[in-house]
Amino acid sequence: MNHRFALLLSFALATCCHADDETAPNPSSGENAIHQAEFEYNGVWKPKGAMLGGALLPPPALQAITLTIKDGNYEVTVAGEDLSDKGVYLLDETVTPKRMVIKSLSGPNQGKVILAIYEIKNKNAMRVCYDLSGRAFPTGFKAPKGSDLYLAGYRRQKPENPDDKRIRPKPDSEDQ
Repeated sequence: MNHRFALLLSFALATCCHADDETAPNPSSGENAIHQAEFEYNGVWKPKGAMLGGALLPPPALQAITLTIKDGNYEVTVAGEDLSDKGVYLLDETVTPKRMVIKSLSGPNQGKVILAIYEIKNKNAMRVCYDLSGRAFPTGFKAPKGSDLYLAGYRRQKPENPDDKRIRPKPDSEDQ
C-alpha cells in the first residue's frame, strides 16, 4: 500500500463526498438540524464514502476503516494493517465551516498535524474534509483531482449489545 493511501486511510475521520448531495439543504437549518452542543462525537464511525484527490475510494477500502472517538482522542484502524493511528483532535465551532485540528501521537502518522473542516449532518452522520498536507484548512467540502484533500462521510455504528448474542445450536454431525 503506498504511503499516500496509508495516510488517507489513517485519517478516516469524516463524512462523505459522493454519498452526500452537495445540493441538499444545509442541515444546520431546519427540522432535522442538531445543535452542536447536543452532538455526541464519542463512538465508532465507519466511512460511507470517501474521495482522495478526485478519486473515490472503493467499497472494500471503506469497509476496512474504523474510526473510534472518545473524549477528544481518536483511533483509526484499518483491517489488515498492523498499526493503528492514534491521536487527539481539537474543534473550532466558532467559524463556518467548523474546523478541526488533528494531531497524530502514534502510528504511521506520528507527529503529523492535519487541518480539516467538518459538518454535522445529523446525530449519526458527519462529513470531514482534510488537507493531508497540513498547510491550510480546506475551503469547501471538495477533494479535486491532484489535490491533497481527503473528503469522507461517516456514519455512527450501533454499539454491539453483548446481551443480544443469541446462542445457536451447533449442527449435529452425529445424526448421520
